[in-house]
Amino acid sequence: MKTVLIADDHAIVRLGAMLIIKSIFLDAQVIETETMDQAITQLESRPFDLLILDINIPGGNNLQMIDAVRLRQPSIKILMFSGCDEHLFALNFIQAGADGYLIKHSTEEEIRSALRMVMNNEKYLSAAVKDQLIAQLNQSKTRAENPINYLSSREKEVLNLLIKGNSMAQIADILHLQLTTISTYKTRIFEKMGVENIVELLEKAKLYNLHIG
Repeated sequence: MKTVLIADDHAIVRLGAMLIIKSIFLDAQVIETETMDQAITQLESRPFDLLILDINIPGGNNLQMIDAVRLRQPSIKILMFSGCDEHLFALNFIQAGADGYLIKHSTEEEIRSALRMVMNNEKYLSAAVKDQLIAQLNQSKTRAENPINYLSSREKEVLNLLIKGNSMAQIADILHLQLTTISTYKTRIFEKMGVENIVELLEKAKLYNLHIG
């Protein structure tokens, strides 16, 4: 038998969620609470398989709710149920330890899908939030693969002067180095940045927002 705790301060929301839960898990036992304090009391009194948690519930309304729940029941499944923009909050709650984030105006089929996935040990995210997550991961990967990170301190100095339009002779004078030394640095920079000329170097530096430290 599945035991589910619904923590939401709107009776109509709790009723709708309960009806859908019982239509999926026929023998489910559903407990309702209106505040975070009531939810904590329930979590301390008995084990639950699933918590459906409103992110704006009285007494909660922050990421620390996840920690408070996990402290009492580490293995419970947590499905955030929210009327707030998922693009602003979903990834934060997932990264904090929630198993899913579902917006309240989702279709009944989406709600059913979210419940099944979470109860089946899967994470639930809408298609839009999945796209957001992929974009975030790709951005992190791009930053991690930034070729500028592989330049030495001196190479970064030379790169900085090159993209500012200084000639090889000017750079040699500014850094008090031989022209042949600057030429060697330039060759290394081109190799590490994967470019063949100054124009490509400028474009590559712009791509990585000139994170040359």
